[in-house]
Amino acid sequence: MDDSHIAVVGAGLAGLVAARHLAAAGADVTVVERRDGVGGRVRTRTKDGFTLDRGFQVLITDYPAVRRELDLDALDLRRFTPGATICRPSRRAVLSDPFRDIGSLFESVRNPEVTTSDKLRTLALRQDVSTRDEEGIFASADRSIRSYLRDWGFSEDYIEHFVAPFYGGITLDRSLSSSKRVFEYTFKMLSTGSTAVPAAGMQAVPEQLADAARDEGATVRLGERVESVESDGDGAVVTTGRESLEADAVVVATDPKEARRLTGVGSIPTEAHGCVTQYYTLPSGSGLDAGKRIMLNAPSPDPNTVVPLSTVAPEYAPPGAELLNATFLGAAAQDNSEEELFEKTRRTLEAWYPDRYFEDLELLHTDYISFAQFAQPPGVHESLPDARDAPGRAYLAGDYTAWSSIQGAMRSGKEAADAVRDDLSS
Repeated sequence: MDDSHIAVVGAGLAGLVAARHLAAAGADVTVVERRDGVGGRVRTRTKDGFTLDRGFQVLITDYPAVRRELDLDALDLRRFTPGATICRPSRRAVLSDPFRDIGSLFESVRNPEVTTSDKLRTLALRQDVSTRDEEGIFASADRSIRSYLRDWGFSEDYIEHFVAPFYGGITLDRSLSSSKRVFEYTFKMLSTGSTAVPAAGMQAVPEQLADAARDEGATVRLGERVESVESDGDGAVVTTGRESLEADAVVVATDPKEARRLTGVGSIPTEAHGCVTQYYTLPSGSGLDAGKRIMLNAPSPDPNTVVPLSTVAPEYAPPGAELLNATFLGAAAQDNSEEELFEKTRRTLEAWYPDRYFEDLELLHTDYISFAQFAQPPGVHESLPDARDAPGRAYLAGDYTAWSSIQGAMRSGKEAADAVRDDLSS
């Protein structure tokens, strides 16, 4: 690929991975990004000494693409304790993984929210998915998560009070109508790896990818919107507000709606699941006893989860303060004001902790995220586009070519780079 010029549109995870691999193969790579920073949907801001990720995002360390593309030690990860705390008014119960959190074994065994039969089925499910890889899981016959769990024999209480808030939080679909393939693969990865955030915030992930791409010789240009992409069998022209870039190939690695606009590929999914996330502060020593576990709202999606972020990552809050995150699911949350959502969280915490008032809870920030993931109903993966589905020498990179996840985004970046390299070398 020596002397080939490749343009990459978008500096999210997929685009940065593609840029790195293409530059490492000898190409002259230019990345064009409309925002003032890298990361796409993975972004972090600071406010009053607090580290606030855009939405509640985590890194699952056993994703193959994560292990391939990132230096996890350099990210200085802060890890969650496996499992979760299932919460309802006046009651909180820990459900953990006895294989990875032996200290919580007794507490998990006594958990009144989950029957012994459900616990045994969970162990059997863990064994079943451990024998299959990502390709095998996503090639399997599909149905909804809810239907899949019912076929396994799990009780409705387990499905509603643990799976719905926990895995519904992952798919942003508490109805559990999403593809069971996503459930199976994330269940497999969570059974073997850690859930973590970098000490500096989730944007440390794309920043590291950008540094790696630059180290290989790629150029990353920020604050420059691409107006059009034209491509045929001989190359591509990328037009920005400043100039037209001629390239031997272009990788379009934008969000799905923008990718469809630039390439005209109608199979790019644009139906979305959204969420609203809020950050709150409390004085240190607030008395919350969840440790480093996610707190699940068993009866309601308002909020679906509350996360003691500064307990997991003390660097996320300044001295003397704690940082909490809450995530709201469903279309109705998008129509609520931030004050209404804040009051829902405060009332929820007071119900969970009836001996404590939360008048010292303060709202720091709210993110209304209309497109957090593309929708993944059963069977959707067969209809997703391939890296080569764009016309001419244009290629697609984004989680929408695989499945909605950090794994899908990073994997797609390498697959797009491989496709470009193979085509230009043939």
